Amino acid sequence: MSNQDVHSFAVVIPALNEEGTIAPIIESIRRFSNAAIYVVDDNSDDRTAEMARHAGATVLPLTKRLGAWGAMQTGLRLALREGHRLVVTMDADGQHDPAEIDSLIEPILMDEADVCIGTWPARASWARQMAWHLLRRTSGIGVQDLTSGFRAYGYKSLQLLVRWPATLLSYQDVGVLAMLTKDNLTLVSIETPMRPRTNGHSRIFETWTHVIIYMLQSLILGLSKRPLTMAGHRLNTKRWEKS
Repeated sequence: MSNQDVHSFAVVIPALNEEGTIAPIIESIRRFSNAAIYVVDDNSDDRTAEMARHAGATVLPLTKRLGAWGAMQTGLRLALREGHRLVVTMDADGQHDPAEIDSLIEPILMDEADVCIGTWPARASWARQMAWHLLRRTSGIGVQDLTSGFRAYGYKSLQLLVRWPATLLSYQDVGVLAMLTKDNLTLVSIETPMRPRTNGHSRIFETWTHVIIYMLQSLILGLSKRPLTMAGHRLNTKRWEKS
């Protein structure tokens, strides 16, 4: 065990109109962990906040939609303010398995990494695999699944991601990872099996227009950051094997 304070461990879940999935996710987390659970309700139109609160989570309701990364950053700020030095982020659609949380936080607890990303390449279609390939080539970031929201952040990365420059980002993908590697933080990835979505689709990629906008923004961001962060990517990004 490292000098990370395991008692400050928290899970942050941004949620938008996930009343059908949020309670089972919270209940599942409780079966595998004693972590504090924060649900950031991104101004949902349904009973997401009510269901999350009833399931035992601390709910932060937003009065204006900030998007997935804006809601996530809000949750990270709350967790850090509450004294948590280790945070796991999860999606609210049921893809991420809470049984994998211990494996995800292991490299951080062992002081072998600042960030650990849970990946499951088998979940991706050929189109998504191609998108990942393009993003890796343009950004230089060696993580196979750049879009996974199943992550563990240590204290150094949390301090960086709650600052105002991270507020300018639209997504948690290339921009966040480039920001982390630029500051010489160590990223590792670990394979964590993921479930099929229970709500049927991704809101970020729900139309081809959204896909095009996302890819253009991410490719430009990756290219713009690559000269500044290339060495960090090569030195500080690696694969982690489960113990």
